[in-house]
Order: sequence, then structure tokens, then C-alpha cells
Amino acid sequence: MEYLLLIGGLVILIIAGEALVRGAVGVALKFNIPTLVIGMTIVSFGTSAPELLVSLKAALNNHPELAIGNVIGSNIANIALVLGITTMILPITVKRATAKVDWPIMMVTTILFFVFILNKNIEWYEGLIFTIGIIVFNVYMFWNAKRQNKKEVLDVDVQEVKKSNMFLNILLIALGAVGLAFGASWLLDGAVQIASNFGVSEHIIGVTIVAFGTSVPELITSVVAAFKKHTDISVGNLIGSNIFNILGVLGITSLVKEIPVTEHVISYDMYWLIGISILVFPLMIIGYKINRIRGFILFSAYCAYIYFVVS
Repeated sequence: MEYLLLIGGLVILIIAGEALVRGAVGVALKFNIPTLVIGMTIVSFGTSAPELLVSLKAALNNHPELAIGNVIGSNIANIALVLGITTMILPITVKRATAKVDWPIMMVTTILFFVFILNKNIEWYEGLIFTIGIIVFNVYMFWNAKRQNKKEVLDVDVQEVKKSNMFLNILLIALGAVGLAFGASWLLDGAVQIASNFGVSEHIIGVTIVAFGTSVPELITSVVAAFKKHTDISVGNLIGSNIFNILGVLGITSLVKEIPVTEHVISYDMYWLIGISILVFPLMIIGYKINRIRGFILFSAYCAYIYFVVS
């Protein structure tokens, strides 16, 4: 039964996240809100909603290791697994702004995360700092994109969404929100039961199964785009997701309930996260292109992390 809960929760999270995004984009387009604003706000939040809901649910249900493990595991998976597999299929050109702006912000955020957990707890005021940080980051990203007259490419058919009626869009939002809540609950219950049955720590389940599950939307989207040879896949989007996971997910979660952190996270997992975050930098800036060999290096790093975690 626990496996059905886990798989069912994952599937519902993916479907509900997509429904929420499509419905919200539809409503926004009906009111003629620019696609840039939609992409920077609604789509970004919608794609990170699974991580947020799972971490919130885990913290409120007194499973803090799942909340922390979800974020750390997802961040490692975004850079090493998702980017690694995608670039093994199709080499990706890296925008200079990603190396000069996005990566430094991600590293500062990751180091700040490390500093905050040294006392084995993420306090409410640290969560407030994170939350203010994600607001400032989004305002900056919006201002910078508008200054450079960038157009946000939405992962939906804009014309098709525009033709949909308002009732359908509102229904999608409602179903998406309810689905995310149930999906997060089922995923969490299944993960906790599996950990209990096999005597595996919640931390291991968090950084592996739960983290992989909440990263599935990014993985599927990136792999499909690579097979279709869509060269507009952005490394910056994955780095931006990592920034949101720390500042947004942990920030909001710790505002609701302070999150205790184990010594293992501080002395082991964080070094992997920092190490892989540093590893991707030279792979990006040498020729500003991540080829298949570099993608394999990233993928191998993820496999090594999972091996040492479960062994």
C-alpha cells in the first residue's frame, strides 16, 4: 500500500503542478498580463510547488529530515542528474549571464544555507531572511529581464490557453491546488512507511526518493526538450530552481515551523551540495557549453552521491 501511496503521490504532484500552471497562465493571459510577468511568477512558483508542499507537510508532521532532504536532494539532482542527462542527449550552450549572475547568487545562497544550519536548526528569523531573499531575487530577475527587453518563453501553447474559457482555467487552478495537497500527503505517507518498513532513515528517503520525485517535472521537461532538439533549454532555469528551493521552500517552511537539522546533513550532505555546485562552474565557463562528456561527469557525480548515501 505504501508503494501505491508513493507512486500515486508522485503522479498526482506532476499532474496537479501542470494543471495549476496552465490554469493560472490562462487566467493571467485573459487579463492581458505580460508573459514575462507570468513566467517570472506563476510558472516559477508552479514548477516548485511540489517541493514546497512536500517540505511544508513534512515539517508540520514532525518529519524534518524529509523536509531538509527534499531540498538538498532536489538541488543536487537539478544540477547533477537533470543537467547531466539532458546534456548527454543534447549539448547546451550556457548564457554568460548564468555564469556571471545566476551561479554566484546560487553559491551565496547555498553558503548562507550552510551557515544557518551550523546550529542544527533553521530559526524563524532565518526563514524570514530567506523569504525576503527570494522576493528580492524575483524583483531583480524581473527588472533585469525587462531592462534587457527579454521575452519569457512559456512551456505552454499560449494561443491554445488564450482560447480556453475562464471557468475551465479556474477549475484547473482549484484541481491543481487540491491535487498538490493530496499528492504531497500521499508521497510523504508512503515515504515514511517505506522508511519504517526497511529501517531506512527518513533522511535517506528524503534525499533519494522524495527529492527525485519532486525533481521529475524538471527532468521530464528537459529530456523531452533535448530529444526535440530545443536549444533554448536554460541552465539558468535549473540554477534558479535551486535558489528558489533554498530561499523559497526552506524560507516559507521555517516561517511556519522551525526546522531541526541533523549532524549528518551538516557534515556530509552539505559538502556534496557545495561540491557539485562548484563543479558545475568550470564545466559551464570553458567554452560556455556543456557537452556530453561534461554531462556524463555531472551524472557520474550524482550516481556517486546516491551510492555513498545508501551504502
